[in-house]
Amino acid sequence: MKLRDGFITHASNGEHITVTGGNTAFNGMIRSNRTAGFIVECLKNDVTKDDIISKMLEKYDAPREVMEKDVEKILEQLRSIGAIDD
Repeated sequence: MKLRDGFITHASNGEHITVTGGNTAFNGMIRSNRTAGFIVECLKNDVTKDDIISKMLEKYDAPREVMEKDVEKILEQLRSIGAIDD
């Protein structure tokens, strides 16, 4: 899966922002915390859910079960606005 073309990301001062650059059904801006921003950044390359979880385990000190739930929640939210190509 990968972040769909037309979505642009920017990180600044601990906040991650994703906006549409056109040609998408969703028209708006998404503000994310660092964890969700990390997931979105991973999606700039073709990855699997397990790839993202592995990268998060390397970066953050949290139980795997928590990471899995966080990743699934963020992926579902991104899918709901059409931001992911599966």
